Amino acid sequence: MIDSSHAEFRIVGGHPALDLVNTVTPRLRGGAVEHDYLTSPAELLDWSRRIGLIDLRDHSAIEGTWRSAPELAAKALGATLEIREATYDVLAPRAAGAVIAIDGVKRSQGSAFERLMLRWSAAAARSMLIPGADRERGVAELVVGTSPAQLIPDRLVVAAVELVRTVELRQLRACPVDDGGCGWLFLDRSRNGSRRWCAMEDCGTRAKIRKLGERRRATAVLQS
Repeated sequence: MIDSSHAEFRIVGGHPALDLVNTVTPRLRGGAVEHDYLTSPAELLDWSRRIGLIDLRDHSAIEGTWRSAPELAAKALGATLEIREATYDVLAPRAAGAVIAIDGVKRSQGSAFERLMLRWSAAAARSMLIPGADRERGVAELVVGTSPAQLIPDRLVVAAVELVRTVELRQLRACPVDDGGCGWLFLDRSRNGSRRWCAMEDCGTRAKIRKLGERRRATAVLQS
């Protein structure tokens, strides 16, 4: 992550669904959010392009649709935020290092599965199976997001369900809030499974600086 005053932040999740989860900071189950990076359709559109969820052609189609029908843009943003929170509620209990806030979790994991399933069903209804004669693998392509108005949430919920079905739980981690991290979720694909922070350049470095300062203060007190 980076300081919340910045417009952009690191993409560290290792999967689009985790990158979506990480658009708020800090990430505590049931806790308050200090900063949300997706507060408008424009931010959602720019973020989707940045992570590679949509291409330039998609961007133009979505932007035109949303400009002519702002209510559809608001609907897409609302759907995306619901997918974001449902995905987090499903995955966080299984992520090593995830923290539950003192006031607990506001939504149950069971209802989160239901919310994802409902959004996935709607996305599936707007998808198409297109045959392809020249493919090296398979005989058709599944095209998700045939409606520009809901293209972004449709692709995100399909990605989220795919991750929920296939994630290797030993790789699923949360940046350690108790040690000064942000709580973001990520996949630890390091060879020895030793990745601890969402990004060593950010949370890891700040934690090291803080601990160094604590040691120096403790040493100064002992020497005084």
